[in-house]
Amino acid sequence: MRTFDLAPLYRSAIGFDRLAQLLNEQRADAQPSYPPYNIELVSEDKYRIVMALAGFSREEIDIITERDSLHVTGRKQKEGGERTFLHRGIAARDFEQRFQLANHVKVTGATFENGMLTIDLVREVPEALKPRKIEIGSGSDSISGATVSTLEQRQAA
Repeated sequence: MRTFDLAPLYRSAIGFDRLAQLLNEQRADAQPSYPPYNIELVSEDKYRIVMALAGFSREEIDIITERDSLHVTGRKQKEGGERTFLHRGIAARDFEQRFQLANHVKVTGATFENGMLTIDLVREVPEALKPRKIEIGSGSDSISGATVSTLEQRQAA
């Protein structure tokens, strides 16, 4: 059984509709296995995608980031002459690979060397969204104490 009914999620959860939409899209569009790739966790907030692109040149590959997705496209240029293959094991065909990026994940660079495309990513969470510790003050540090001192300053002036 490979189908899931996500209707209960839509009824009882608020703000998770994007997650349910992603699950539906993944179910509908199975990821192609070409070209082969690895996704590595380099450190706590750094990631790397490595794709094996044998037969492609740097000019035939496009990398585009748009909102929360990364699109890697390869368009093989047509060769001039007709070739007859006795065995064709290198699949140098056009491809389009899409990766869904989490919030605050950005592409920092890409390199192409020896048929391997490496894309570096980093998660940069803004300071306002990072967890912060709230200090617990004593009873004399209350807001009413600050209000009284402000009133005293106004009366003295």
